[in-house]
Amino acid sequence: MGLRLFIREHLSFIIFELIVVFFIFSLYWLDGFRNMNTAVYSIIISIILLVSFLSVRYYMRKNYLNKITQMPNVMEDALQKNAKTAEYIQTEQYMHELYHVYQMEVQELYANQKRQDKFLNQWIHQMKTPISVLELLIQNEGPLDKKNVQEEVDRLRRGLEMVLVNARIERFEEDMQVERVGLKAIVTETINEHKRLFITNQVFPVIQIDDSLTVASDSKWLKFVISQFITNAVKYTFEPNKKIVISTEVADGTVHLHIQDEGIGIPKSDLTRVTKAFFTGENGRKTGESTGMGLYLANEICLKLGHKLTIESEVNKGTTVTLTF
Repeated sequence: MGLRLFIREHLSFIIFELIVVFFIFSLYWLDGFRNMNTAVYSIIISIILLVSFLSVRYYMRKNYLNKITQMPNVMEDALQKNAKTAEYIQTEQYMHELYHVYQMEVQELYANQKRQDKFLNQWIHQMKTPISVLELLIQNEGPLDKKNVQEEVDRLRRGLEMVLVNARIERFEEDMQVERVGLKAIVTETINEHKRLFITNQVFPVIQIDDSLTVASDSKWLKFVISQFITNAVKYTFEPNKKIVISTEVADGTVHLHIQDEGIGIPKSDLTRVTKAFFTGENGRKTGESTGMGLYLANEICLKLGHKLTIESEVNKGTTVTLTF
């Protein structure tokens, strides 16, 4: 197979060499040269030189040609180094680098699939809780407690929103539309969507944002990010009559959005890991509702939007999340 491939590869070269020899003898013939013995001798010498050249060339390519004509059983079969010429050595280097790129892409796809599966399993497990509560409320023979029903429906809605965002973030660029958005309007709308959560936990939002302040961002994704910060702030504020202050600071053309709560705070040992996927930490174990994906997705979205996210916290005093535009 290797020899056959070599001949096919050099067939045009052989034909070209024969045409050149025929052309040279045609010139000699037209010039009056009629010595046939010399002509035959020259043809034989030309053939010997051509065969010798091709033989050496084939010997140098033999191992490489045999390798590429045999179907590999595993990917590593394609990484053997058998080439001896500069061109084929460069081809092998290209194949090795291509294999490296392929391995990186496969590992990334595997990691994403593993993350998706783990998140989905955790999400399904957590969604069983509100569904079970709703079933108990429906089975109760007394009047239906609409407030409790609404709370569980809100938990389901937030869970569905989380899993949809997790599915769409892989194609984030296709769904992104950056424009000037009113920061106060986004914050106010987000708070209104979670007003029942504030009322249930007896936590009060305080908005200190100028009406005319705008930032360059995607309103839909920014709203999700702020929603994660607000729900976390409320969720981890266990004492009643506490406040969540949402304010802005403008300096040198940079806008800082601060979301400050008076909750239980984040231990220093957890602070650097709260944006990692599936990390729940001490606080997550206290509530039993954390998937460890909220801050991870928020951080990923901020990175894609070009917003800087910083988190400062002190145990038993509260947490301040800052978004820098």
